[in-house]
Amino acid sequence: MSTNAIHFGWNRTVPGREGTSAAHFEEFVQYLGGLQQQGSIMSFEVVLLNPHGGDLNGFFLIRGDGAKLTELVQSDEWLTHMMRAALHLEGSGAVMGATGDAVMERMKLWSSLISS
Repeated sequence: MSTNAIHFGWNRTVPGREGTSAAHFEEFVQYLGGLQQQGSIMSFEVVLLNPHGGDLNGFFLIRGDGAKLTELVQSDEWLTHMMRAALHLEGSGAVMGATGDAVMERMKLWSSLISS
């Protein structure tokens, strides 16, 4: 089953750590830009959600080849960024998923499992 995206989301900055979060955000954007230039990822997008009372207030959507993304999330550099984020962001986490054509693959599987 194809996986072609990573969703890295968070709730909010831990109070008192706003400066750390702002600096890490810039570093992470630079890191992803470098990965894109190297061809390790195809693209990334940052989404900051409007205030809504929920527990997801922003995320990065990182797109790429499934094998390269799997390799990425196992790298020391990725794990370091995730551990740093956990120290200054509430509810931070990353999960792999499917976008685009891969969604139809997933839906086909899902549909085949539904009992009529």
